[in-house]
Order: sequence, then structure tokens, then C-alpha cells
Amino acid sequence: SSRLSQATFTRCGKATEDRLLILVGTAPFLAAAMVLKTKLTEALGIKHPVIQGGMHYVGYAELAAAVSNAGGLGIITALTVAQPPMGKEALRDEIRKCKKLTDKPFGVNITLLPVGVPPDYPGIIQVVVEEGVKIVETAGRNPEQVIKALKQHGIFVIHKCVAVRHAQTAARMGADFISMDGFDCGGHPGEEDVGNWVLLAQAAQELKVPFVASGGSATGAQLAAALALGAEGLNMGTRFMATKEAPIHDKIKEAIVQAKVTDTTHIFRSLNNTERVYKNAMAATVRKIEAEKPGDFGAIAKYVAGENYRKS
Repeated sequence: SSRLSQATFTRCGKATEDRLLILVGTAPFLAAAMVLKTKLTEALGIKHPVIQGGMHYVGYAELAAAVSNAGGLGIITALTVAQPPMGKEALRDEIRKCKKLTDKPFGVNITLLPVGVPPDYPGIIQVVVEEGVKIVETAGRNPEQVIKALKQHGIFVIHKCVAVRHAQTAARMGADFISMDGFDCGGHPGEEDVGNWVLLAQAAQELKVPFVASGGSATGAQLAAALALGAEGLNMGTRFMATKEAPIHDKIKEAIVQAKVTDTTHIFRSLNNTERVYKNAMAATVRKIEAEKPGDFGAIAKYVAGENYRKS
């Protein structure tokens, strides 16, 4: 079964239902038949307990719809779409595009992190409500106002966080589900360096709301492990970047597929905004400057601007 999972998940492929079936299968003869029912699938009305997490400049309608059509939960990344000059109306267009591509449930990601120009969060929420989106993934700092605004309209909220105490706070604010994001994750793993093997076990003991495992996951075996630890499914990001529907350059997809487990590194440590990134020359430059000028974002800003990522 491990060989089957590796063969499926180490090449670029379409995010079609047969691949998600293989993801949830734990042996070759189960791959085409096994469907898991969890609190996640029942709450969201999806077939497989797999979420495609929000990803900047990746989470567009085409990818979200492909994942949803395959039986998982696809997610559009609001901050990627709702940018000038169209702002929130660009998000509206993307949601409507996704509706044309799938009749299955999909969601929108709203991330709250320090950025140069504050996003139009009220406008984003307005569009989500007006377009009838039923599921939102929130992430980042101080989510209370966003969660409460969404819950006023009956929207199902999955909050992604990196510590159980943060998850408990989000649950008190009204979050319906938690995405526990271990130190293994790509993107922002927090500042406590707790991996999923420990974090999920703690969450199962201490959380009163259901949760999914997020970070460092890409195979059926990992899904089985997450379920055994008490999770109700997986949230995957990087794995979905290596699909045909992901709107990124094929060279990036190839780099992801060929990467070793040691081919990532961390930046922004001195800024208390740690981010796991691909280990390349640019990341090495940023780490060098950050070591020389800790806490000085201005010294590295031109290297880490979001526009650079979009162009890549």
C-alpha cells in the first residue's frame, strides 16, 4: 500500500476522483471502493475527508473545483483574488466561476496575517455572504471579528491554527471545526515548533470540537495515521500544487515532486512570523540577511514581496 501511495503522490496528476480514492485507500484492492465517513464528510457533504487548504496564488477556481469534483473540499484563496483594481468584485467573479465548474461544496480561505496593505476583510465577507458560500477556512491572528461576522450568517467555519490553546479560543469564538497545523507544514507553522505527531495527540485529548490534521501530509497512510490520532480528515496544500489544475509553472511542480524531505527551510524567524519555504538561492539570501539584521523586515522586503511569488 505504501508503494501504491508513493507512486500516485510523487508525480503530477489531475485532481480527479480516482486519485482521491487512492489517497483514502490503504491497500490496492481497497483503492477503488473505500469511502470514509467522518464528522468532516458529514458536516460538509463531501465524499472524502480531504481539504485543499488555501494557498496564495494557487487557490483559484479551477483547482478548487477540481478538488470538489473529486470528492474533497476545494478552497479559493480570497487574498489572492481580492486585490486591486477590482478588489472584492474579483473574488465575486472567482466564486461564480467556481460555481460554473462544480456543483459540489467548495469554500473560501480568509487569512489574517501581517501584510503591507490591509485587505478589505469586510468587503470579502460581504461577497462570501452574498454569493452564498457556505464554508470558510480562516487562518492567522486575531480571527474573532471575522469568525463572528461569518457565524452571523450561518457560515461553517474551519479555523486553522498551530496550537491547541489557539484552537480552544477559536472554538469559543464560534469556529465549527479546527485545522491543526503542525510544524511540518509549508507556509506559516507558528513559533512553537510542535510537530503533528504530538500536536494531534494533544488536540484529541483537549479539544471539544472536531479537527483535521494539517501539514506535511500527502498519502493515504498519513490519512490513516491522522484518523487514528483522532483527526476527522486531512488538510493538504503543497500536494495539490503538483496537479495539472494548479495554476503554477510546471518547473515548480517538478521541483516539488523531485524534492527531498530536507529541501525546505525557514525564514522570518527573527520576525516571529516563521515561514517554511523551498530551499533555493533566494531563501538562502533571505536567511543570510536576516541573520545579519534580525527583525529588520525592510532589509529583506524586496526579496520576499508577494509579487515575486506571483510572477514565479
